Amino acid sequence: MSDETTNPGGTDAAATNGQQQAQITQKVLGQYVRDLSFENVMAQKGVSGDVQPEIQVKVNLDAKKRGNTENQYEIVTKLNITSKTKDKGDPLFVLEIEYAGVFQVEGVPEQQLHPYLLIECPRVTFPFLRRIVSDVTRDGGFPPLNLEMIDFLALYRQEISRRAQAQQATSPAN
Repeated sequence: MSDETTNPGGTDAAATNGQQQAQITQKVLGQYVRDLSFENVMAQKGVSGDVQPEIQVKVNLDAKKRGNTENQYEIVTKLNITSKTKDKGDPLFVLEIEYAGVFQVEGVPEQQLHPYLLIECPRVTFPFLRRIVSDVTRDGGFPPLNLEMIDFLALYRQEISRRAQAQQATSPAN
């Protein structure tokens, strides 16, 4: 079996236009938990009655170039998960985690690198992060929390929109 892709039409549109399209390569060089905190408030303070949890998940992403190495980036997905009782709002647990992936990314045009790092790279590491969250909540005495898939594209667009609005609000009117 070959990994080579072929074009059934016999011509490559980019090649016929005299342009060579760069091949994008992405390698995961490593993944690790950078920071983890789990606080079982329910066990510390005690919560009585029927406990119906309400869970809130906040997501934050960070990407940075790694030192002097060419094309290597560290992408960190930060989750802040709080669980409270629906009726009284009493806290049940708080989970904060920073999960990092180290990637080597080549062939991505400079103007597309920022969105690529904050959309595609977290998609790769998310299943591992999701598993850790499930295990930590289960080991903490709660039913395992199976996070829904995160739409990193929508998250990126929301952040760009938020930044544009903040910049517009702070810029002087002409």
